[in-house]
Amino acid sequence: MKEQMVLERLTGLIAFARAGTLGSYTAAGRSLSISPSAISKSVQRLEKQLGVPLFMRTTRSLTLTAEGRELHGRAVRLLSDADEIGQVAASARSEPSGSLRIAASLPIGVHVIAPALPAFHRQYPKLSIDLRLSDRYVDMVEEGIDIAVRIGDLADSRLLSRTLAPLRLCCFASPAYLAERGTPAHPDDLAAHDTVTLRYQSTGQPLQWPFRIGGKIIEIVPPSTLTTDTSEALIAMLAAGAGIGMGGPFVTAPYVARGELVPVLGGFAMERNSITALWPESRRTNPAVRATLEMLQETFAQRL
Repeated sequence: MKEQMVLERLTGLIAFARAGTLGSYTAAGRSLSISPSAISKSVQRLEKQLGVPLFMRTTRSLTLTAEGRELHGRAVRLLSDADEIGQVAASARSEPSGSLRIAASLPIGVHVIAPALPAFHRQYPKLSIDLRLSDRYVDMVEEGIDIAVRIGDLADSRLLSRTLAPLRLCCFASPAYLAERGTPAHPDDLAAHDTVTLRYQSTGQPLQWPFRIGGKIIEIVPPSTLTTDTSEALIAMLAAGAGIGMGGPFVTAPYVARGELVPVLGGFAMERNSITALWPESRRTNPAVRATLEMLQETFAQRL
């Protein structure tokens, strides 16, 4: 019984909102595809439930009372919310289409995202994807980016986020280098080895090498004679026997599989930060964004 009263009240509020906006039961009935008498009865029931008159009625006009004017704005918002629910549901059902811009760092884009895009495009042929790769910080709202994949501190109140995978950094070297120089047993041993370091393009600062030692986390920047600002160049140098360097699994995995690199100091390796997808609040219900986020989640789970 209570549920029926609530339903009648909602029906009455919708009829009242439309009649108050359009100025007649006839116009309200036409816009809602029901009869004017049904609108009139719904409003009368609402007035009885609320205990206040909402309209002053004459044979020629329908005018809001003082109480009606106070309630009309809220009823209109209720009707607007109901329409929005329908739009969101329709959007959720629609097939991903249109254009989508994804921003990511070069190594993540090349080694993880790009290989997954052909199959994703075959699944959603109406969706056009623009993959933009750079190590610089991208202002998503200003540059019209739909999804960004980032590592590290992600504080931005304008964006929604989803963690895709933890980032586990480890040291690597070529078998030839280790055969010649020996394998370090502790991070302190790196002082006696050649190392290759990564410099961030966005800040110009070197990557801090994180290690877990005795329950504590330490970060070091070993002295190096070789420095580069791309992970691909760093890994290529390591595979050529340049020394020991630190990298993520999305870059090193193919080299390890071919036997060109081997992990070093794996017992001290640790997860540092996370790889996270971000997107603007305004794109929350967009079918293309939602489908792409699911693809990214599955891809990172498989590759990392």
